[in-house]
Amino acid sequence: MLREPVIQLTEEIKSRTFVLHAEQWLPCLRERLFAFFSDAFQLETLTPPLLRFEVVTPPPIVIRAGTLIDYRLRLHGIPIRWQSEISEWEPPSRFVDRQTRGPYRLWRHEHRFVECDKGTLVIDHVDYRVTGGRLVNRLLVAPDLRRIFVFRMQKLEELFGQPMQAH
Repeated sequence: MLREPVIQLTEEIKSRTFVLHAEQWLPCLRERLFAFFSDAFQLETLTPPLLRFEVVTPPPIVIRAGTLIDYRLRLHGIPIRWQSEISEWEPPSRFVDRQTRGPYRLWRHEHRFVECDKGTLVIDHVDYRVTGGRLVNRLLVAPDLRRIFVFRMQKLEELFGQPMQAH
């Protein structure tokens, strides 16, 4: 039986930083999940079609600390360019990407993969800041992020939610 995925959105008042924390257990080997997430083009698979998300860095993209990846997407109809840097790279257990150019004042996304109960716990921890502060976050950003991560978790469930023998 699969565990219920968790998505939490909170705010750290002192630093004016918002936090998204998501956890999802999948009956899949950690190495296989890490390999999937190590392919930058899989972000297109994990992002809702409405965002028209596209990796614009040409392939092949060799992921390691220092790798820069460029994207474009549409957010509420507005075209956005985004660049992230892989700032930490520790296969097969974790990596961190941080926005170097894009819509956020701060975006630091830690991906962790923990072997757990004959499967893998996929943990996303995002620290972010937005222009406009709490109001903009509450009305626009937090609901958008929740929808994006619900989509992402559903897609991961479709791809990796079957018993491990099937993989």
